[in-house]
Amino acid sequence: MPPRRSYDQYCSAARALDVVGDRWALLIVRELLAGPRRYTDLHADLPGVSTDVLASRLKDLERDGITARRRLPPPGAVYVYELTARGRELLPVLQALGKWGEAELGDRRPTDAVRAHWFALPLLRALDGEGLVEVRLGEGDFHLHVGVEDGPVYGDGPAPREPDARLALDARTGTALARGELRLLDAVRDGRVTVTGDGTLAKALREA
Repeated sequence: MPPRRSYDQYCSAARALDVVGDRWALLIVRELLAGPRRYTDLHADLPGVSTDVLASRLKDLERDGITARRRLPPPGAVYVYELTARGRELLPVLQALGKWGEAELGDRRPTDAVRAHWFALPLLRALDGEGLVEVRLGEGDFHLHVGVEDGPVYGDGPAPREPDARLALDARTGTALARGELRLLDAVRDGRVTVTGDGTLAKALREA
């Protein structure tokens, strides 16, 4: 592989950008926070990226120890990409970047793509504790693994088992939360987010 481009600056921020500063790199990490993904799944959830660029970024991230590629056993027998422990350490970086970017979100443009699970990270920032949360949003359903240290942070579709809490909200409320204009607890109190379930997370949200 060609050598990694570098800013050649003795600064930890510059070194970090040497690794994940290329276009699409951090968005690939965002997608892989959902767990192992096939190349075709990544391409579908990164609208706008070319196949050549995606393949190149995946090779770069693998070379730098951020992601790994492995072959699933039969009957799947396909390759998937997943984050390494080093790659998972980028979660708080993405969360800080997302928090900073709330002011940049503005109104959705006609050309803007959207996926339901892109609202996962803003909701994770708003939830305390540990547990499984199922979210029913206007754009689709997804689930969150709150407070996990290993494994997926979120996933598409309903929760794989009985969740600790279920949240139901419309697209307008989800957008307000993502922009930082509305706090989750206030949305629950105002009835804009419906909380069901008997788990600790559900009780904490209803009683806050």
